[in-house]
Amino acid sequence: MDIELLRTFLELNRTRHFGQAAEALHLTQAAVSARIKQLESILGVKVFDRLKRDIRLTPEGHRLLRYADMLISGWRKARQDVSAGGAMQQLAIGGSVRLWDVALQDWFIGFRQNMPDIAIMADVHTPDLLTRRLLDGLLDVAFMLEPAQLDVLKVQKVALIQLLLVSSETDISVDEALEDGFLMVDWGLAHAVEHRRMFPDAPEPHVRVGQANIALSHLLKIGGSAYLPARMVAGDIAVGQLHVVEGAPTIDLLAYAVYPVRSAKAPLIKEALKLFEYKIDIDDLKEYE
Repeated sequence: MDIELLRTFLELNRTRHFGQAAEALHLTQAAVSARIKQLESILGVKVFDRLKRDIRLTPEGHRLLRYADMLISGWRKARQDVSAGGAMQQLAIGGSVRLWDVALQDWFIGFRQNMPDIAIMADVHTPDLLTRRLLDGLLDVAFMLEPAQLDVLKVQKVALIQLLLVSSETDISVDEALEDGFLMVDWGLAHAVEHRRMFPDAPEPHVRVGQANIALSHLLKIGGSAYLPARMVAGDIAVGQLHVVEGAPTIDLLAYAVYPVRSAKAPLIKEALKLFEYKIDIDDLKEYE
C-alpha cells in the first residue's frame, strides 16, 4: 500500500475538510478525494461518511486510525534506522504537548549543539500515545508529566518546573487573581486536584487552555492571571509586563523521561538526559520585583 494514502487519510481525519487537507498536503481537492477512494477500494470498506457539511470516520475508519499512525511512524523510523542520514547513531524522541514549549525546546537545542552527530526524530503527542509508541518500539524515549507506571518502562525525573501565579495587574490579591480573569492551564489531573485543594473556594475558571504559551499570550495582549512556569515569565516580570501575585503559593511540577528498561540505546539516552536542565528558583526573581 502507498504510504501516502495513509498520510492523506490521517490528514483528512485531522481537518475533517477536503480543502484544508488538500492545502496541508499541497494537493488539489480532487487528488485528496481520489486517494481516499483508492484507499477504500484497497480495503473494500468506506473509511469516511461524507455528509452535507461534515466528514466522519466510519467504524472501519476508526479501526484503521491506529494502524495508519503506526505504519507511518514505523516507516519513518525504518528509514531512519536504515540510513540515519549517514549518522552512526539515532534517537527517536517524543514529548507531550504541555511540555515541549515549556521545557523540551531548550533541551532539544542543547542536544543538537552538544551531540550533532546523532540523527534524531522528534514528535509531539499526547501522553497515552507516547506510552503506546514506546511499547510499540516507535520511540526510544518520551517526556511527560504523568507517566504510566509499567514494569517494562524506566521512569526518570529530569526537571522541576516551578509555577508562579502571575497577573497583568499590579497589587492584586490572590482571591482577585483567581476570579473572572483567571486562565486555568491544563497541567494534568494531579495539578487540577492540587489546585482545587489549595483553592477550594475559588470560582470555576471561565477560560481553560491546553498550553502555557496560549495563556501567556492572553495575559500579555488581553490581561488576566494564570499559573505559569517561572522560567517562562521571568523576562516579562523583569520588564514589568507581568507581576507575581503576592502571597500566592508556588506549585511544583515534575517532568519525567520514560524509556524501555531493556533499551539497547539506554547509554545514549542517559548521556542525552544529562543535558536536561530546567529549574529556576523563586529567589532568582527577586531582582525583578
